[in-house]
Amino acid sequence: MDNDLRELYQDVILDHGKSPRNFHAMANATNNALGHNPLCGDKIDLFLSIDKNNVIQDISFQGAGCAISMASASMMTEMLKGKTTDHAVKLFHAVHNMFTSSETDIKDCSVSEDDMDRLTALSGVKEFPIRVKCATLAWHTLDSALNNKKS
Repeated sequence: MDNDLRELYQDVILDHGKSPRNFHAMANATNNALGHNPLCGDKIDLFLSIDKNNVIQDISFQGAGCAISMASASMMTEMLKGKTTDHAVKLFHAVHNMFTSSETDIKDCSVSEDDMDRLTALSGVKEFPIRVKCATLAWHTLDSALNNKKS
């Protein structure tokens, strides 16, 4: 990854980390889960409002953590609002594969190119294995919420 691109991705993460989008509790959530990374203390409380057609009408989170965990949660909520739960599951698997695969390039034909471009901003975290749990906390919390697990 060239330096200009790396800098752009760092700027995206810092922006979302400092000013997370959809950062609030949701009173009428249909699904909710708590995520906690005991290694660093990051905590996320994720709220989803899913309609009868399995469309995520609203998604938000509260919590405290490092810039990477907050940015990842913020980016995730922006990507998933208005999408189906099936789409959310595909994105969860794409993120999981991005951090666990030995591939250096992100390729997943089951999600859109736009989604993959957005996720690429997080891919640099893979170079710092201790931070991968920070980047995936929100996504694992999403998986729990979609499966009606509270944590």
